[in-house]
Amino acid sequence: MPKVYARRRLSVLAAVTGLIAMAGIFNGPTASAALPTPVSAATARTYLASLTVATEDRTGYDRDLFNHWITISGTCNTRETVLKRDGSGVVTDSACASTSGSWYSVYDGATWTLASDLDIDHLVPLAEAWDSGADSWSSATRQAFANDLTRPQLIAVTDNVNQSKGDQDPATWMPSRTAYACTYVRAWVQVKYYYDLSVDSAEKTKLTSVLSGC
Repeated sequence: MPKVYARRRLSVLAAVTGLIAMAGIFNGPTASAALPTPVSAATARTYLASLTVATEDRTGYDRDLFNHWITISGTCNTRETVLKRDGSGVVTDSACASTSGSWYSVYDGATWTLASDLDIDHLVPLAEAWDSGADSWSSATRQAFANDLTRPQLIAVTDNVNQSKGDQDPATWMPSRTAYACTYVRAWVQVKYYYDLSVDSAEKTKLTSVLSGC
């Protein structure tokens, strides 16, 4: 093939590729939360089958028993670290506060440009963890759980959505975006399995049901 035609073909290909990329920009979300990828549905089903089923007990729960938003690096605490991880084009000041950026909330499909519109959700809530076995943990383990950036446990989402979730488990609360259901329950089971937390019967039934369709 003559070089001139080869160059033209490459130019056309580059133009088409550019259009496709631009289409992705305009049609897709501005940013997508970067929750650490949960285990597969098959692995989650195996994990779930091994979890202890027990009645929840909230006796003695106090949120302050979970030391959260600790310093992660420099001036950045856990909340600020997750905001930077989950956002797009995030700019921070000298105190690590996000001054601009874009965040896509996978729970409800909303996009935000103010960090104040985001909460950092403990996917398995602190109270839920306490009910399921964290009452017997050391302070160090509770702190590790509340600031866990390695497991799929922390994610930036719309603040009032996180507040409506509160401390509910999947039996009574799931993200309104059904497209996120599988990811959510896979993450939930992985966190509970890693920390050896129990599930109650209604919670297990819901998790089993959702996972069966994943």
